[in-house]
Amino acid sequence: MTSGTLERPAALAPSSLTDRFRAVRAATVSLCQPLETEDYVVSSMEDVSPTKWHLAHTSWFFETFLLAPHSPSYSALNPRYAFLFNSYYVQAGERHCRAQRGLVTRPTVSEVFAYREYVDDAVLALCEHIANDQEHPAWAVLELGLHHEQQHQELLVTDIKHVFWTNPMRPAYRDVALTSPAAQPQAWQSISEGVYRIGHHSDAFAFDNEGPAHNTYVQAAQLATRLVTNAEYAAFIADGGYRQPTLWLSNGWSTVQAGRWQAPLYWEKRDGAWFEFTLSGDAPVLPHAPVTHLSYFEADAFARWAGYRLPTEAEWEVVASQSPMQGRFAESRTLHPLADNVTGMQQLFGDAWQWTQSAYVAYPGFKPSAGAIGEYNGKFMCDQWVLRGASCATPHSHARHTYRNFFPSDTRWQFTGLRLAADA
Repeated sequence: MTSGTLERPAALAPSSLTDRFRAVRAATVSLCQPLETEDYVVSSMEDVSPTKWHLAHTSWFFETFLLAPHSPSYSALNPRYAFLFNSYYVQAGERHCRAQRGLVTRPTVSEVFAYREYVDDAVLALCEHIANDQEHPAWAVLELGLHHEQQHQELLVTDIKHVFWTNPMRPAYRDVALTSPAAQPQAWQSISEGVYRIGHHSDAFAFDNEGPAHNTYVQAAQLATRLVTNAEYAAFIADGGYRQPTLWLSNGWSTVQAGRWQAPLYWEKRDGAWFEFTLSGDAPVLPHAPVTHLSYFEADAFARWAGYRLPTEAEWEVVASQSPMQGRFAESRTLHPLADNVTGMQQLFGDAWQWTQSAYVAYPGFKPSAGAIGEYNGKFMCDQWVLRGASCATPHSHARHTYRNFFPSDTRWQFTGLRLAADA
């Protein structure tokens, strides 16, 4: 029997949080530099929010949960923004319909940027006021707001990718040539049978759903040392993977039939060759790059076709906790998953979120925070699956070994891929 542990750094000091606030807010704005004004307003499906909405919603978050409770002199720039830019916090008040966010042409883009500056000034003034009180509860809310904004940085990128894909012009978000070295041969990392400590267990930041840390029994297993590649997934397609109902979960097969899925999102065939829409525009599918934009249904079907299965989130964390957190995060600005030409465990972070076979449910002893902020994660613990790791659109400082991302089974617009697992 063995046990797994993971050491993490201490929490950030208030001065560091203030510097990080400036950096994170500036990073969000920098992601908008390739866009034209018209790009900010479009919502191409219900899951996709307009860029303008992301810019405003993250400001609303600081306004609602940080400034309103902790800055008595704060006055909202426009009280109507609370209705427009609340997402799903029922206790925070009424909300505009999510599916209609793309219909909101006012406030204008320039007015939203002015709103951001207004909130930024108020947050920095609050930080200066409470700087000597390191136990002030506002600091914890500020750090949560920073990680919330980093989540929306990733959503901003994946949302604008979908917006550009639905545009017949197929514009490129950035002009970066995409290449990928040959993938390493598939190998396997063994996991010893035993009881492991899973979940967040340090003073550093984590979302509430990452805890409490708890002991979990794990059977002996093996995890693939790299992600499944485009070439391997193309072989699944060529073998009739989308035409064999025996490979699919019942709801998955119904989804494939209803949506007429024949390949991952953004793939299309031209003259017998697969092309993929990327943030650099249309391009031939890179055979050695990790396959992405897969639903849980597709990841599960491929694993079954290959003779394996998806890992559990506990198996993934056991292996990841023994590996460095390195990869091609959003800071690389390629914003595309690329094969990792190194040995050992690869692509745990920085290429694609990895589906697990673990349902998104509460850890033993989990209790959501009081008030509206407690709606952040807990109320979504139903009908969703856990993904682990981090994608090429994830900021490096936002990734953790214990991070529990989650999406419904048919989600495909995120950079979601898969790693195979097997019983020992």
